[in-house]
Amino acid sequence: MFKRVGLFLLTNLAVLLVFSVAWGVLSSVFGLSTFTSQYGVNYGGMLVFCALFGFGGAFVSLLISKWVAKRQTGMMVIAEPRNDIERWLVETVRRQAQQAGIGMPEVGIYDAPEINAFATGANRNNGLVAVSTGLLRAMSRQEAEAVLAHEVSHIANGDMVTMTLIQGVMNTFVMFLARVIGNIIDRAVFRNEDGPGIGYFVTVFVLDLIFGILASVVVMSFSRWREYRADAGGAALAGRDNMIAALERLSLTYGESTLPKQVAAFGISGGVGHGLRKLFMSHPPLAERIQALRQASRPHGIPRIVA
Repeated sequence: MFKRVGLFLLTNLAVLLVFSVAWGVLSSVFGLSTFTSQYGVNYGGMLVFCALFGFGGAFVSLLISKWVAKRQTGMMVIAEPRNDIERWLVETVRRQAQQAGIGMPEVGIYDAPEINAFATGANRNNGLVAVSTGLLRAMSRQEAEAVLAHEVSHIANGDMVTMTLIQGVMNTFVMFLARVIGNIIDRAVFRNEDGPGIGYFVTVFVLDLIFGILASVVVMSFSRWREYRADAGGAALAGRDNMIAALERLSLTYGESTLPKQVAAFGISGGVGHGLRKLFMSHPPLAERIQALRQASRPHGIPRIVA
């Protein structure tokens, strides 16, 4: 768990630091370093610049998410089913996609011992649902159907796009606030009136790290909430008892995820955590997800998939 959280935080911090370096280079080349006019700092221009970088990286990641997932997992996308299990997978996803009102996602299988699956894609009508070989070996078809329904629900709910938007907003405000405060400290503490000085750059570097960690808490909070919603959608498509059984199976066999960090947040597999660790978990604990499904009244307690 610590390894996965660490990779997530380091990735986001690395992106922000790369943007910071790019900011400095472009500022020097185009004379934008101070964003100043006769009356001081042009915060409007700074915010626009931060938004371009903050959303740019998030949307590039979204657009290449399917390509990255296929390359890094080494998955086989099922173009023409070759056996009974592949036919069942494709037909199950096709039926669930029709129920959810989305286009048929690509269906893939990747080789991994863990019980896991994930969904990704830039829009609701061009998604990808993939399952591990470990899931196919360990789960019954009823349990696997519930897992597939969970992933189809992620696509139907537009979770990939929403996560990208939230990440873009967080990136933007991390960069913007760090630079606003850096400018203030540079002027008020270091009395620098000739453009960014050492106080500005040190402050921005430190605050990019701190604000980046705090932003990750916000992003992970939404990630946990959408897992409950995808579980409810899976229950609506495949039956609540099947969804609970699938999560119980995961709770008995859970191990560290081997999914690439770009799609790990969209896997079915949850984790365990206590105290501050829970703030950085992309999934709620499996026991809490099971309890949420059990407490939902039949049949109206399970919310409909958001189209």
